[in-house]
Amino acid sequence: MNREIKIGRKKIGGKNPTFIVAEMSANHEQDYKKAEAIVRAAAKTGADAIKVQTFTPDTITLNSRKKWFLVGGKDNPKAWKGQTFYDLYKKAYMPWGWQPKLQKLAQRLGLEFFSAPFDETAVDFLEKIKVPCYKIAAYESTDFLLLRKVAKTGKPIIVSVGFSRLSEVTFTIKTLRKYGAKDIVVLQCPTSYSKKPILEKTNLKTMLDIKKKFKVEVGLSDNMGGIEVPVLAAKMGASVIEKHIVLKHNRKILDDRFSLDPFEFKKMVDKIKKGEYKKDKNWQKKVMGKISYGPQTEAEKYNKNFRRSLFASKDIKKGERFSKNNVRSVRPAFGLETKYYDKIIGKRSKKDIENGSPLSWVLIE
Repeated sequence: MNREIKIGRKKIGGKNPTFIVAEMSANHEQDYKKAEAIVRAAAKTGADAIKVQTFTPDTITLNSRKKWFLVGGKDNPKAWKGQTFYDLYKKAYMPWGWQPKLQKLAQRLGLEFFSAPFDETAVDFLEKIKVPCYKIAAYESTDFLLLRKVAKTGKPIIVSVGFSRLSEVTFTIKTLRKYGAKDIVVLQCPTSYSKKPILEKTNLKTMLDIKKKFKVEVGLSDNMGGIEVPVLAAKMGASVIEKHIVLKHNRKILDDRFSLDPFEFKKMVDKIKKGEYKKDKNWQKKVMGKISYGPQTEAEKYNKNFRRSLFASKDIKKGERFSKNNVRSVRPAFGLETKYYDKIIGKRSKKDIENGSPLSWVLIE
């Protein structure tokens, strides 16, 4: 039997109610007053927690226009064309100085406040403001350096596994446990970012399979529009439901198309608390689907490119040793997997490597 997990003043798992998280993401539009308004709106919906993201463009990627850093993908907004990851994250990040103030507001309103860190420096910052738990985003769920750092805090961890293959889910959970994590919640996480749910690609049976295989609490981080899929997931036994919240729908907001406004969010919360769900058997069958790990849609296959990998963060001369000063774990995922970081640090470069180049074994002595 899984143990009960305490997050701040809330308990999750076992017979406790579903823990409902409102994700702010980039919907604050870098306006502090909007960020505050989102916290207040989340509290009014009946959510249990507000979650933010802790990164800067410099902690999540490199300021490079090399081909690996250009945003593509046919499903991305036209406004993104020609931009780099750095350009996008510069518009999306939340100033870290906001977080202690938002944390106090959330606590006054009865919400738990926590964050998804995207690198080790973000974890150090969040430890200083004493968050009650950590969220690891789907794209960072295979980032060895972040997994190790967060696990060592000993705090509860909620991790989205998105389009991870079964072997990658296994790696994530084993790494967290190896470095000290005891309270782990794993969220199935559709990452097509569609305005409407893609029912036949949701495969909620996978959520239950994760619970059975790994003996962890499970839930759903739903990055699709609509409320019925998370409501059904809660009815199936999801301990945690996470959805994006936006003050008012506006197509210019980066995450608008798969976010809920406060009215929609409250409707979802009410249905979950009342145990209501769509009882159409054919609809349920489509959503339940089958046990299926890995990318479920073409969008998810492409979005794997947004994961972390190892890049040269400075020019590296032939014969120079790799170190924390010239190698970084950043988005995108065209370099060596981050699990090899410890193996390459201290080794020498076989040739000159330009800043912003993905690392590969052919470059390492």
